[in-house]
Formats: sequence, C-alpha cells, structure tokens
Amino acid sequence: MRAILLLALLLAGCSAGEPVRQGGIVSLNPCADQLLLALVPPERIAAISHYSQNPRASSIPLEVAERFRTTAGTAEEVIALAPDLVVATSFTPPATRAAFERAGLNTLYLDSPVTIAASRAQIAQVAAAVGAADRGRALDARIAQALQTTERRGRRPSALLFIGGDLANGDGTLLHEMMAHAGLRDAAADYGLAMTGRLPVETIVADPPAVILSPDQGGRTAATRRSLLAASGAPTREAVFPRNLVNCGGPTIPAALARLAAIRRSLGA
Repeated sequence: MRAILLLALLLAGCSAGEPVRQGGIVSLNPCADQLLLALVPPERIAAISHYSQNPRASSIPLEVAERFRTTAGTAEEVIALAPDLVVATSFTPPATRAAFERAGLNTLYLDSPVTIAASRAQIAQVAAAVGAADRGRALDARIAQALQTTERRGRRPSALLFIGGDLANGDGTLLHEMMAHAGLRDAAADYGLAMTGRLPVETIVADPPAVILSPDQGGRTAATRRSLLAASGAPTREAVFPRNLVNCGGPTIPAALARLAAIRRSLGA
C-alpha cells in the first residue's frame, strides 16, 4: 500500500509540471549517461542520473545534462517512469534490485571498467542492449584511432594525477593505464598507491614528480602543495587535466588520451 501511495504522489507531482514519460531508457549512473548519449538519440533517454547535473561528477556538458529529466535513483522514481530499460551499476543496493525485479523492469547492471579493454567491451555490451551496434562500433573505432595516435614509447616522466584535493589516482585504474599509454609514469603507483587514495604532501616533496595534473588548481590543498614544492626547489610542473575527463571511460577516452599526450609532449623528450 505504501509503495502505491508513493507512486501516486510521484505521478501527481510530475503532472503538475513536467509530464511523466513512459518507456525509453533510464540511466542511474553518470558514466552510463554519457555512454547512452553517444549511442542513442536523445529522445530515447527518459531520464539520466542527477549526478550529471553536478559539474564535479559529470562527464557531459551541463547545458546538455539540463535538457533531461533526472532521478535520484530510487526504485519508486524509476518504476513510476515505466522504462523499457534501466541502466544501473553493479553497486545498486539489493533492495533496489529486488524492487526492479518485482516491477518486471528490464535492467542492465554495469561494472566500473579499470582498463581500456574493459571499457571498450562495455561499450559493445551497452550498444547491443540498446540496439545501437553500428554506433558502438563507430565509438570503438574512435578509441582505437586515439590509441594509435597517442601511444608514446621511451622515457616516461613521472606524473601525479589528482582527482581533487589530496586524492590521487594510483595503480589499477583506467586513468593509470591511459597515463602509461601516453608516455607518463604514474607517480602515485611509485609511492605504492593502488586505485585512488590520499597522498600526504610530505611524501610528494620527498620524491617530487616531473608534473602534477589536477582538475582544480585553485584549491587550498593544491596551493599548499605548490608552495611547499617551490620551497623545496623541486622542478615540478603543473598541468590542467579537466574534471570532465576524470570520472568516466567510454566516450571520454579519446579526449583523455589526447590531453595526456599533449602534457607528455610539453615535457620534451
């Protein structure tokens, strides 16, 4: 009874403003949002995740994200939309999964790829699920071309990529592999950091990298790090790595590789 009332309230609330759209695809993850936008026409997307309207979490332009209905990912919201397909993540809570199953929703649960190969496989998986095999192959071809044009062999300058504040990207991640492909050595991995984690500035000053990549060079943590490195005489350079290239793989890979390759070229031979 409670679920029925919740659904009724949701429907009533939407009818007063934006009408409830039945069918289409509902995405509950910002990385799935950007992948769907690359694979299907906008009119097939019934809703995207609310994260894509947050510049710090999104991989798509804010003005594009604002054209779509969003949800917070609750079972009640999604079921009320009666979508043809729900694209969620492997981290979806069991209770939400069970609710989708009881409602008879067609669902696709995606992992978070930590390699380029896994990201390309996920593109093919989603493309097959939405009937967009041709667009999936075209996207994969763009990634293959980017891999060919950005590969760099030889000396690998050390680079430290901060996701934000003192949170750095380490070994075992998609960004780590892309950095290596473009000719950069992940300094966080040198420090023993796996996946992502916090690095104290003392560690960095003791063994400074050739370059620090960051999407936010104006924060207090970055300013402190910059000041201490300068005081130590470290020749560390800084480069911007846009935040919209940090969060996801898939369609982001070509642009991320191009930016990493440009940073590598700026460091010389």
